[in-house]
Amino acid sequence: MAASRLELNLVRLLCRCEAMAAEKRDPDEWRLEKYVGALEDMLQALKAQASKPASEVINEYSRKVDFLKGMLQAEKLTSSSEKALANQFLAPGRVPTTARERVPATKTVHLQSRARYTSEMRSELLGTDSSEEPELDVRKRIGVAGPRPGDEKQSAAELDLVLQRHQNLQEKLAEEMLGLARSLKTHTLAAQSVIKKDNQTLSHSLKMADQNLEKLKTESERLEQHTQKSVNWLLWAMLIIVCFIFISMILFIRIMPKLK
Repeated sequence: MAASRLELNLVRLLCRCEAMAAEKRDPDEWRLEKYVGALEDMLQALKAQASKPASEVINEYSRKVDFLKGMLQAEKLTSSSEKALANQFLAPGRVPTTARERVPATKTVHLQSRARYTSEMRSELLGTDSSEEPELDVRKRIGVAGPRPGDEKQSAAELDLVLQRHQNLQEKLAEEMLGLARSLKTHTLAAQSVIKKDNQTLSHSLKMADQNLEKLKTESERLEQHTQKSVNWLLWAMLIIVCFIFISMILFIRIMPKLK
């Protein structure tokens, strides 16, 4: 099936983006990001077409567009180690975009970016200027037939120095982690002892509160009974006094003569 005009335009723009990605760009370059955004729109439109290509072709286009997008995001990171880590997770295309390519352009861009980020990491570790590394690589590519013994010794010495720094850094980190683990264990044991004491104090307080509540309940019942008994005796005493007064008044009236 013949390719549609939209697919042809997508392939042309994809080839242009791959060529721009392979070149050394200025940090303020904005065209590649805009082109990749246009590629995403064209890819979505191609997927929505009725006469769209095979699913394998669309997946390959999506793979290459995602690779270019991930590469641009990796370039925006500040640290070279973060860039190298993000570059490892990128998946370049597996099929060349055009018939003239022997190796997929995205794979070449992936290898170039990996080498560049590795060179930047090496420059940061050794404290050298990263701008000099590409010049040295170019000299090795175009003007040197083979490595010289002095260069091999220097490279071996630099590699040993880098490995020694890494080893010292790892030992320092291990000691710091061991110290933190010991400090954490000490604080954990101290906190556990304090919590245990607090739990014992709380248990004792709850036990004493339960005992006081039982005593208070018993005393309340005794007081209620005593109050009821006191009220009964007082009532009977008042009745007896009233009866005695009444009888006394009657006798007094009977005994005393009437006044004339």
